[in-house]
Parts: sequence; C-alpha cells; structure tokens
Amino acid sequence: MADKSDDLAKLLAAGGARSGRSRWWVLGLLAVLVAGGGYYWSTCGQTAADVVYTTEAVERGSLTVTVTATGTVQPTNQVDVSSELSGTLASVEVDYNDIVTAGQVLARLETTKLSAQVANSRAQMAAAEARLLQAQATEREAEADLATKRALADRGVTSKNDMAGVEAVFERAQASVAIARADLTLAKANLDVVEADLEGAEIRSPIDGIVLDRAAEAGQTVASSLSAPVLFTLAGDLRQMELLVDIDEADIGRVSLGNMALFTVDAYDTQSFPATITQVRFAPETTNDVVTYKAVLAVDNPDGLLRPGMTATATITVAEVADALIVPNGALRYAPPKAASARSGAGLVGLILPMPGSRGAAGTATGKSVWVLRGGVPVEVAVSLGQSDGKSTAVTATDLAEGDLVITDQDSAAN
Repeated sequence: MADKSDDLAKLLAAGGARSGRSRWWVLGLLAVLVAGGGYYWSTCGQTAADVVYTTEAVERGSLTVTVTATGTVQPTNQVDVSSELSGTLASVEVDYNDIVTAGQVLARLETTKLSAQVANSRAQMAAAEARLLQAQATEREAEADLATKRALADRGVTSKNDMAGVEAVFERAQASVAIARADLTLAKANLDVVEADLEGAEIRSPIDGIVLDRAAEAGQTVASSLSAPVLFTLAGDLRQMELLVDIDEADIGRVSLGNMALFTVDAYDTQSFPATITQVRFAPETTNDVVTYKAVLAVDNPDGLLRPGMTATATITVAEVADALIVPNGALRYAPPKAASARSGAGLVGLILPMPGSRGAAGTATGKSVWVLRGGVPVEVAVSLGQSDGKSTAVTATDLAEGDLVITDQDSAAN
C-alpha cells in the first residue's frame, strides 16, 4: 500500500503542474477507480471466504466389483437332425416337446426303391457266392488232374506238352477262384451300402433329450445335399443349461474362470438365477465397431423355468474386498483451486484493479490422494488405490480413518 500511495502522490504532483482543468480530470478518474476497486475487493473477498464444501464420510466395509453383460440361455447340448437320403417322408413319429431317447425313430422315408435295391444286391451276392463255389470246384478238378499227370510223367508216360497244358488249366482255375472271391467281396460291399441306406431311411435321435423344433411333415420331399434341411432340433437335458454372454473388451481382463454371477430374464424379472463361468473364449466378436468376447456360464435349471433363447442380463462378480476403507470416486477427482497469482504489468489501473480470475484456477486431481476437511480446512492425504466398483474405491492410507470427511466438490456461498 505504501508503494501505491507514493505513486498516487507523484501523480498528484505531476497534475499540480498542469492546468486546473487537467487537475480536476485526474482527481475525478482517481475517485472512480478507487471506488470500483473497493467494491471489487469487498465482493470478491467475501466470495472467496465463504466456500461451502461437499463432503462424504469415509466408510469401512466390503466392496464388490461386478461386470454386467447380456446374452441368451441355451441348452448345453443342442443337435440339428437332417436326412442323409433324398426321398419322401412316409411318417413323422414325434412332435414338439416330446421326450426322446438315443436311437428312437423320429421319422421314416418311403423305402420301396431302397427295399428293391437291397433285394437286388442280395441276389447279386448269392450269384457271386455260387460262382465262387463253381470256381473252387473247377480248381479242385484241375488240381486232381494235375496230380495224375505228374504221377504219369514221373513214370515217363506223359509228354512235356501234355504236362504244360494241365498246369495251365490248373492255374486258370486258381485265377477263376480269385476272381470269384473278389466278385463276392464287391457284392457284399454293395449290399452293405444299400442296407445302410435302407436303415438310414429311419431318421433316429442321436441323443437323449427333447424336441425343440420340428420342420418335418408326412409326404414332404427331402432333398439330400451339402446343405440338407434341418428336420428336427433336439436339446439335451434342460435341467443343465448354459448362458452365453458378451463381455465388453474393457472388462474382459477382469473376468476369469470360476467367477460367480447372478442373472435375470424378462419372464421372471424379480427372480435371480445363479451361474458360474466355465469358459471365456479368445475369439473376438465385432458388432457396430464394438468388440466383445463370448463367455459361457453353467446354469442349473431343476425346475425347468428357463427356456432356450431367453434373453438374460448377468451381473458377474469379478472381485470382492472385505474390511476396507471405502471412499467415493468423486473424492479422488477433487482438487482445490490453485492459489491466485499477482497481475504483472504497470500503470495505475494495474495497481488498483487486479486481473480478472485472480482468485485462482481450478486444481488438477492426481487420483492418488483425497482432501479431508479438518477444522474447516482441506488437508491432502495420500492414498493407495485398490478395487473400484465405478462409484467407490477401496483405499489404504496411514492418515485416513473411518468417519473422516473427504471433499468431493465445493461451491461459493456468496449469495
């Protein structure tokens, strides 16, 4: 203030050397500036002094960290059944919701042609067997003739030419037996194929379960191809099901096998069902530029309340902290305003009126400390961060106790 008084005196002295009109002009300007500065400091000083802090008490307790995901309930084992053969469905043996066992007939194809093919193949096999018997008889005859000729040849009765002819006949008889055996093998193979086709005309259940869907009707033509139509959809035991959920890539690092979860479905929105993560798949799934990962949860369904395809919202518990100091996340984001800096510059206006905003700019929180209100004064306390559920965080600190008031925000009470 002494420096400002000296400057004012010099200004007045300089004004005295001027004309009377200039002196009065300077005195009027000085009065306006002094009055404005006094009003500014009185209002700003009062505003800076009257600060209201928003606080919350530090709590001690348990903190549960969860991840939310959505998905659908599915059978643990689901099988689509098609027909291996083309043909016309002669009959359909099951309907929706029927309980079936492995090997039970679900539907039958018309078998007239197949039965005829089987009969034809059996006849061909019988003929092949007869030809084999014939060839074997010829072989035995040729073998006996060969033995006789050799005995005569040993006594010098049979010529070499006769002996060569008899040996050739025997060798041809052996070849005929080999050919007949091959024909019989081929006939048996053909018979196995058509008999398998005839057996395949009966479409059977591969598992024990329940019929979820049926797309087969008697008289319907079935075309077997690389993409054969699905005639039946079967599910295994619905008392054991699974929940497939999509985990956001931001949360996948916290999810692991064995995590427990609770989920709800729209049909029973007031009831929660327990589940356990049994698989977290590595393959990403991208939908509208959002990357997720599929997790599989095992679900018990003893009462049969859950049905395949139900939409579920699961809350997965990924971490639990017991007996910890818990602070609101707003306290980790709070920092008091920075101290005001003096205005640089010269001149009478700079000496009398401070720079606008000189009460201080907003502070920057480090996220590694909280401000505790003690005796009406904010005191910074360093903390080590633990688990967070998005609203609160478990912390450890040497100078923080249960019940301490941590500041989450502040406001002015000038009004």
